[in-house]
Amino acid sequence: MIRAFLAIELSDDLRKQIALLQQDVQTRLGGESSKGVRIAWVQPSSIHLTMRFLGDTDEQLLDPMREAMATIRRSHPTIQIPLERLQAFPNLRQPRVLWVGPSEQWLKSDAAKQLTALHRDIEACCRSLGFVTEDKPFTPHLTLARIKSGDREVGQRFAQSGACDRALSVGVISVGPLVLMKSKLRPTGPVYTKLWEVE
Repeated sequence: MIRAFLAIELSDDLRKQIALLQQDVQTRLGGESSKGVRIAWVQPSSIHLTMRFLGDTDEQLLDPMREAMATIRRSHPTIQIPLERLQAFPNLRQPRVLWVGPSEQWLKSDAAKQLTALHRDIEACCRSLGFVTEDKPFTPHLTLARIKSGDREVGQRFAQSGACDRALSVGVISVGPLVLMKSKLRPTGPVYTKLWEVE
């Protein structure tokens, strides 16, 4: 068994822009000046667009999945996702995960519908291979940081800083090749290894 997920990789230029955004947000939040606040920032080299988290995966499924995903990928166009909004799960008042993603307006576009269709086909393929269906709606996003403690205080700092009130132009995710990543959990954070990709 391996721990795995399906993802879209980012360009080097986009990773550089994300690193600059992280630095900007860190400055606006005033770092971790309070003892009660712990924020784990994701290394830009580890950031990707997760299309489907698989969890523990039987290695015998990897080849059939690759063939099925290649067929799915060929039947969908390349989609461009502009990164224009800073947000948090579950909300900005008590953020646990800080992310960057497309605007509300983009989520109503034809490109967003194409992305939803691609995700639906990936989900159907995973279900046919025995993976449990994911119920929550797909929200395209890149995780910038995880708030380990002090979420209320971080939420207050967000409100004061205005970091989420401005329009961003970080860059564009090009949804091209679909990649299967192996994730190995280490004390320093997860280590990702690319197992295959389908164009």
